Amino acid sequence: MFTFETSDRKEVRRFRIAQFNGRTATVRSGGSAVTGHVRSIVESKSSVPAAWTITIIPEEPRPTVSMRPAPRGRPLMEDFC
Repeated sequence: MFTFETSDRKEVRRFRIAQFNGRTATVRSGGSAVTGHVRSIVESKSSVPAAWTITIIPEEPRPTVSMRPAPRGRPLMEDFC
């Protein structure tokens, strides 16, 4: 699990929407990015300005799949002859 704290209201709203809709969210911190499902958002009542602690369960990176068809071993015209 990846936990971080933020005081940015727009960022918290984006994570709440992602959590509600079951979508993944990406956090960029220290030059690295973590993508996963939002598990919890907890407001820290004692801090001024308001701060939230967000917990994300990282998702395994998916392998890249090429959308192009594999090259043919022979020309197309040979199929019709």
